[in-house]
Amino acid sequence: MMKSKNTFRRTVRAGLLAGFGLLAAGLAQAQNRAFSFAYDQPTTTAYGLAANMFDAKLKELSGGKFSINQFPGAQLGQEPVMLQKMRSGDIDFVVTSTANASTLAPQAGVFSLHFLFRDQNHLMKTLADPGVSAAFRDMVKDSVQGAHVLGLMTMGMRNMYSKKEVTKVEDLKGVKVRVQATKTEDTHFPAYGSQVVHMPFGDVYTSIQTGVIAMAENGVNVYLANKHYEVAPVLSLTEHEANNNCIWISDKTWNSLTPEQQKWVQAAAEEVSRKEPAMALQLEKDSATKLKALGVKVVEGVDKSGFIKAAAPIQDQLAAELGPHAVKILKLVRDIK
Repeated sequence: MMKSKNTFRRTVRAGLLAGFGLLAAGLAQAQNRAFSFAYDQPTTTAYGLAANMFDAKLKELSGGKFSINQFPGAQLGQEPVMLQKMRSGDIDFVVTSTANASTLAPQAGVFSLHFLFRDQNHLMKTLADPGVSAAFRDMVKDSVQGAHVLGLMTMGMRNMYSKKEVTKVEDLKGVKVRVQATKTEDTHFPAYGSQVVHMPFGDVYTSIQTGVIAMAENGVNVYLANKHYEVAPVLSLTEHEANNNCIWISDKTWNSLTPEQQKWVQAAAEEVSRKEPAMALQLEKDSATKLKALGVKVVEGVDKSGFIKAAAPIQDQLAAELGPHAVKILKLVRDIK
């Protein structure tokens, strides 16, 4: 009988130890999380820079408990698709252009206004400004369910590329240009005399190659990284628009975090907003140098006066049409010295 009791005690003890072991393992797993972080550009672009920066800061603040698994190059879909997956909780973090953000929050189109930023320094100061970031987050919060924006970043300025040079606004007359599907693009480009065409970014290479479109526009590094120079070997530095982006988080993910953990995540995004723009702009310069070495014709000294004249009256008009948040953000950007 005594032997039976001892056996029973040992069995119970072993069971309890095993249970505690599983509980400890479960708690450890719960404390350490690797989040999905998706974007549609190669890791060699500013998106990759931002992801690495976000990951490093998140690890630092969490003591190594939090990290991200990167899914670059549209592995999880193009930006509009990733936005939907994030809202449903299937992706934790997504980086998109502010133009694609406008598919969910139309007033985000204010950041696509042409010649909104006076120069690169003005752009960097704007993205690092807490007031601008807060206003952008409030705007998204009022119009988007299932996700919200943590911070802003940039890939520099957008430029036009084709088989022909663009030296002045008249060179766009009648030209079919692939643009992002936003109200701002659909208003600005026709003002320059061009025809707008909407298509996913992944279709641009083939569409230029086959003549479906004659021109596209994007950042210098994006043009390089995606080898668009192979089908459009002339890059004209129009710098007509900032190639701005935002870092999103799924509400499902955000709500699973404690208040302290939410601070880590928010601080990691703010680190990106402070430091990434300067790195992205340097990457643009380095990319232009590489393109020239590859034989790409980089057209500098574009006469922007005609573009600016056509774009200026559109800024206030579009901001008013987009809504009060857009009007507020436009004023905040203009007021930054």
